[in-house]
Amino acid sequence: MAFIRPYEAFDRADVYDVCVRTAAAGGDARGLYRDDDLMPDLFAGPYLLLEPELAFVLDDGDRAVGYVLGTSDTAHWVAEHRRRWLPLVAARYPLPAEPGTPDAPFVELLHHPERNLHPELAGYPAHLHIDLLPEHQGAGHGRGLVRAFLAALRERGVTAMHLGMDPANTSARAFYDRLGFHEIPVADGGAAYLGIATDAPV
Repeated sequence: MAFIRPYEAFDRADVYDVCVRTAAAGGDARGLYRDDDLMPDLFAGPYLLLEPELAFVLDDGDRAVGYVLGTSDTAHWVAEHRRRWLPLVAARYPLPAEPGTPDAPFVELLHHPERNLHPELAGYPAHLHIDLLPEHQGAGHGRGLVRAFLAALRERGVTAMHLGMDPANTSARAFYDRLGFHEIPVADGGAAYLGIATDAPV
């Protein structure tokens, strides 16, 4: 039976695998980009390096098949991403990104973590990313992962958090709506932004 536990360093390869296999609006992104590690290096790796204590995995008894990870302070995370994470991966994804390629917007985001900052989100300082392999969705595991993350934020005195998501991922949006997330209007960017209080009864 699958269970939720804190992330361990040996989970990194599995987290990367789950990330790329769910990175195309919830579908498999393997083969869509020049390097299959692009999406994990953008949406998983920096969190595992900078705030591993805020990462939790769904373990099926053999490996991690889902995860939640994030930061308690997006502004601080942006600064640390530039200082500690970007030097590790910048050479692998050089600028300028080839315009018009699928990689280009993600390489630009990797090199400009400041694009994660929006004034409308100031009251929701934390943010998360959550992904589960399709065969483990719909069984309450996603709700359990969000609960674990919110509890960890409460222990740090954080009162609210946000997430950004691809509007095309309608199943994920339905999941967040069920948990009580509300939309936060953000003027900049094509993502949908949702927020929730950390003491919400998810």
